[in-house]
Amino acid sequence: MIDLHTHSFFSDGELIPSELVRRAEDTGYTTIAITDHVDISNYDFVVPRLAKAAKALNGAGGIRVIPGAEITHVPPALIKGLADSVRALGAKLVIVHGETIAEPVITGTNLAAVGSDIDILAHPGLVDDETCEIASTRGIHFEISARKGHCLTNGHVAKMALKHNIKLVINSDTHSPFDLLTIQKAKKTLKGTGISEDKIDGIINNSKTLVSRL
Repeated sequence: MIDLHTHSFFSDGELIPSELVRRAEDTGYTTIAITDHVDISNYDFVVPRLAKAAKALNGAGGIRVIPGAEITHVPPALIKGLADSVRALGAKLVIVHGETIAEPVITGTNLAAVGSDIDILAHPGLVDDETCEIASTRGIHFEISARKGHCLTNGHVAKMALKHNIKLVINSDTHSPFDLLTIQKAKKTLKGTGISEDKIDGIINNSKTLVSRL
């Protein structure tokens, strides 16, 4: 299992990075990205610490750990600049907290995100054609989320991604150790979106391909 969206106690997760990684390894993960929530107030604190933790944990063996960041509830006009800033501080994977219908995310966040240097638009909600067209051109992945609330529009996200030839990834958005995914649960979540079974293994493999470029 490769999971590219998780949180430690550096934002609103329950675990320190070392315990999160150990529990992920025990669950059967081969790779985990720690992508704590950041905005203008905390990115310069959070990202260097995740980069430091990832470097140490990767050096100790075990599963691969990728330092990342999830740009969250940031005004659309500030997203591009913040994406560049977290990259400069060591975030290898950059996610934007998309327009989930479970939270009052500012309209325009999805569009600003796909115009920025990011890898994944997380739980993008009722994403529109304009955003999809830009994401497709720029090679930005859309997330199918296993998290309660964010998963409510998975079917729409999958449909729009397939329509526009956007690569999908399946992530847990882990905040608690009980959120971590098995490969079996990941496949069931994908199947629940209405995606045909013959496409599921390819979507699982998209995460592997994305990680190989980091």
